[in-house]
Amino acid sequence: MGAEAWTTFGVLLLVIGGLVFTRAAPYLVLVGGLVLLLTVGVIDESDLLSGLANPGMLTVGVLFAVAAGLRETQAMAWLTSRLLGSPRSARSAQVRIAGPVAVLSAFMNNTPLVAVMMPVVGDWGRKHGISVSKLLIPLSYASILGGACTLIGTSTILVMNGLIISELGREHGLDMFEIAAVGVPCAVVGLVYLFSVGGWLLTDRKPVLSPQDDAREYVVEMLVEEGSPLHGRTIEQAGLRHLPGLYLIEIDRGDQILPAVSSSVELRENDRLVFAGIVESVVDLRRIRGLVPATDQVFKLDASHTNRSLVEAVVSQSCPIVGMSIREGEFRTRYNAAVIAVARNGERVNQKIGDIVLRAGDTLLLEARASFAAQHRDSRDFFLVSRVEDSAPPRHDRAWISLAILAAMVAVVTLGNMSMLNASLLAAGAMILARCTSAATALRSVDWQVLIVISAAFGIGRAMDTSGAAQAVTTWLISLAGQDPHVILAVLCGVTMIFTNLMNANAAAVLMFPIAVSTAHGLGPTPDAVSVMPFAIAITMGAAGSFATPIGYQTNLMVMGPGGYRTVDYLKIGLPLSVLFWLTATLLIPQIWSF
Repeated sequence: MGAEAWTTFGVLLLVIGGLVFTRAAPYLVLVGGLVLLLTVGVIDESDLLSGLANPGMLTVGVLFAVAAGLRETQAMAWLTSRLLGSPRSARSAQVRIAGPVAVLSAFMNNTPLVAVMMPVVGDWGRKHGISVSKLLIPLSYASILGGACTLIGTSTILVMNGLIISELGREHGLDMFEIAAVGVPCAVVGLVYLFSVGGWLLTDRKPVLSPQDDAREYVVEMLVEEGSPLHGRTIEQAGLRHLPGLYLIEIDRGDQILPAVSSSVELRENDRLVFAGIVESVVDLRRIRGLVPATDQVFKLDASHTNRSLVEAVVSQSCPIVGMSIREGEFRTRYNAAVIAVARNGERVNQKIGDIVLRAGDTLLLEARASFAAQHRDSRDFFLVSRVEDSAPPRHDRAWISLAILAAMVAVVTLGNMSMLNASLLAAGAMILARCTSAATALRSVDWQVLIVISAAFGIGRAMDTSGAAQAVTTWLISLAGQDPHVILAVLCGVTMIFTNLMNANAAAVLMFPIAVSTAHGLGPTPDAVSVMPFAIAITMGAAGSFATPIGYQTNLMVMGPGGYRTVDYLKIGLPLSVLFWLTATLLIPQIWSF
């Protein structure tokens, strides 16, 4: 083994150590390792930039834009609200979550799916008195299991498909459902484990930060609009009874006021619902189809519906309308923003919005242009101005369009008429043209850190190949396994799974792929005598099995804080799942892809 191979191994150990033992962001560690390899001459500039042109990496980035359309239209929330129902126990809730999420994850990249589902599942669990810590790990694991069933389910499979095409040619690329032959059995085994032993191992944890700890409580009025799907449904059926952090005070029905509203009261068009609650819950309330802010000032704003968001602003003593009512001060005309609610020293302000006399220190919840916060951040009229994240009004009327675009994308790839990259580019463009999302929102939705991790891992993987490091590992594996391809396949899958849980799924897949190729070439009398495909699939499934640690896959990390989890929770539940996943994959792969 030459000096370049030893150098590559040294850098790889530094990268793994940085990922495991430091809190540095994975993309910084991997880019640092890549730059070090470039500096010492193991790779050149073309190797460093090779990952940026890989179809798998580009497809992952484009799919974030497709997911933005699904999120902005609340299409997934609309589907899942009909699938989740009312559970009787935590076990029942886990089953109701894991099954639908696994299916949805097969057709939507699992990272944005979990991002969309986390608030839905959290609110649903709180409504039914179920600890969110009992639900979020099953959510993440179900998305990973479902993502291993199709080409587009997870970025890891897309990245591996790009590697396979680069190495073996486009004719060897994975079809939409080719991986399902091993992915579906692995998912079934994993879900059965989650529904039985895994769910029982989950511990009640308190989230690091609970929205209910927010001291600002607003009183907000919402209107049941004409033609609303809520018309004729009871408070309970509409899901308005047990809203987390929100309380239905009364219903204003023309000349009739209904205080202390019973859950059996039926809603009618033009009902005014008066709620008290925290800002995060107000955002969730606005996402309910058929409910709109009751103040008519919202409809008079000089901004398109899709270019608005919620903003919190604290009134300063130099504001020119302090001491005047909101109506007298002509707030909307002056600031082009509508006051939705007012909070005062942590107390409810129980008055009609237009009648509230503003005081210095009042916190206003506004609906305004998306640029309002930037325009008024330095204004003397407000002490503080901040945009409420993810508060743009949902585009409910376009939910069916976004679902149709997703279905069309899956269909054209499944029929083999178009590459995944081409189909995803068309789908992203269709989402923007159909106004399911805006171009700016689609661009913001891209997780650039994930893409940098993938690109950097490609460069390090290239160094493993060109330096001879991959060949050295191959020689060791073959001598260890005694030329038995079944044993070598199991070892490759297991080692990839270990790397996945220690560093990052995409990075582990890219780093192990050169070893898989080198191993296949080293087993036969000629380089092409043994197929690369079973070993490549073993790497793919090993990289997809990110269950034992929070850092292995981004969805595990995403649910850690909201669920109040510790690393031991992932190890306790995910380690047995990893073993089951590994056993199932290594037994099935040789039966489907021959050596």
